Amino acid sequence: MSMLLEIQHLKKSFLVPGHKGSKAAHLKAVDGVDLQIAAGETLGLVGESGCGKSTVGKLILQLLKADEGQILYRGTNLVPLSARQMRPWRRQIQMIFQDPFSSLNPRMTVGESLSEPLNIHQLCKAADRPEHIRELLHQVGLDAAAANRYPHEFSGGQRQRISIARALAVQPELIIADEPVSALDLSVQAQIINLLRDLQRHHQLSFLFIAHDLAVVEHVSDRIAVMYLGRIVEIAAADELYQRPHHPYTEALLRAIPRPDPDLAGRPAPLRGELPSPLNPPTGCTFHPRCPYATDLCHQQPPPMEEIAPGHQTRCFHHKLVGKFLKDRK
Repeated sequence: MSMLLEIQHLKKSFLVPGHKGSKAAHLKAVDGVDLQIAAGETLGLVGESGCGKSTVGKLILQLLKADEGQILYRGTNLVPLSARQMRPWRRQIQMIFQDPFSSLNPRMTVGESLSEPLNIHQLCKAADRPEHIRELLHQVGLDAAAANRYPHEFSGGQRQRISIARALAVQPELIIADEPVSALDLSVQAQIINLLRDLQRHHQLSFLFIAHDLAVVEHVSDRIAVMYLGRIVEIAAADELYQRPHHPYTEALLRAIPRPDPDLAGRPAPLRGELPSPLNPPTGCTFHPRCPYATDLCHQQPPPMEEIAPGHQTRCFHHKLVGKFLKDRK
């Protein structure tokens, strides 16, 4: 399977101004991330809000510039490219944002929003665009009359369908879906996820599916990467991760998925405390203040990323203790 995207040792920090006489500080949003996405694959990227997931997506598209590392798309490093040099690559990589209302121009009709990327990338003649727009709307389950309406005239789920159609307009290879269903009702979430899966099969798309909830990505991802405080702490095939997690943070995320059985035994204690500030991350393993398995070793040094099975990597000294309560999950 050929690799479409390879991210190597990616880093991004932001300078946070001081407050009331305190010094400015650097917030490490992304701290040495390594990821790969194969052609036709869906990689789920999950973690709590503020862990750096969306920043990774913006770095791939060069909406933000990386401090260090490489983003190789079909072997070409995107990091040093200028905005002009990135234009043809942005046709290959598109993004679906979390809030479809704010990501659509309220002063443009749906037809105008879908026509804009076609015009920028000069993909079809002006006379052919109405037919192309009708086909795009049909693919996402909307009728042709939607082209003459404005975003405020649609429901949240319909607006997200329009955002998906806009991403498809330039015929991309990779779509970065940044929390694409988190603002929608549960029934609408299922419809949008099924739509994305159908479009992936039809167009041979690859996806980076960003979410904070493992339950959302369970049925759409081929592999899942778990992110905590700017670092990938575990990555594995989806079935492997759900059945045999080997990082306590992954275990906690799985435990948070609602399960309609009050008699299940062996469930670990909830995580302690809150997500630490990325301005002042803990020493050693950044997860140790909240980890039920932490020892002095975890306080003193960060664990390396270790491959514990083919295709399954984790960043934990005590990974053999993790996941026993999930054996009855199958």
